[in-house]
Amino acid sequence: MILKDTKSAREQQKPDVIEEAIRPYAIAEKLRSLRLRKSMGLAQLAAHTGLSAAMLSKLENARLVPTLPTLVRIATVFNVGLDYFFTDPRKRHVVAISRKDERIKFPADAKPRDAAYDFESLNFRATERKLHAFLAHFHHLPPARIAPHYHTGVEFLYVMDGDLEISIGVEVYRLSKGDAIYFDSIQKHAYRSSGPGRCAAIVVTTGT
Repeated sequence: MILKDTKSAREQQKPDVIEEAIRPYAIAEKLRSLRLRKSMGLAQLAAHTGLSAAMLSKLENARLVPTLPTLVRIATVFNVGLDYFFTDPRKRHVVAISRKDERIKFPADAKPRDAAYDFESLNFRATERKLHAFLAHFHHLPPARIAPHYHTGVEFLYVMDGDLEISIGVEVYRLSKGDAIYFDSIQKHAYRSSGPGRCAAIVVTTGT
């Protein structure tokens, strides 16, 4: 029988109804996933939330139905909204299609004339993305106008058309149509089209 961290006598009388109502939301699995994603033990989470490790264990094993205040405490620790727990996983966008006529092209810089490239998000419809995919259109700019940047994670780039010059750290690499490159994006890097013609590439990044 599932327990409830509430004193409602009416709910105590109908545990099966409560269990069936919340089962589609997989709250126990979401709680465990949030904790493991942060490599956090039950005792550590208990210290952050003020809840007991025993209670958290029961929640993760679906032996206890959480109240809203309990979920709010846990959500605050993991920086997610309360709605995270009440999204039916069966209705998530596990398949997300990006149509060509739906995408919008954005400059990579707040000042368009200084942007080394424009980009279109290829997976903007996907929720809880584990990577970011772009179609990038590179410009032929003087090297002095290129501003290197960096971010956590890794990056993969495949040149679809044209010739691309990419600097990573102190090295400069030149890629042509059909070439690909993978690198640790915590290193400062910058791109520019090395010719006056069209230069486009698929870029996939992880991290932020």
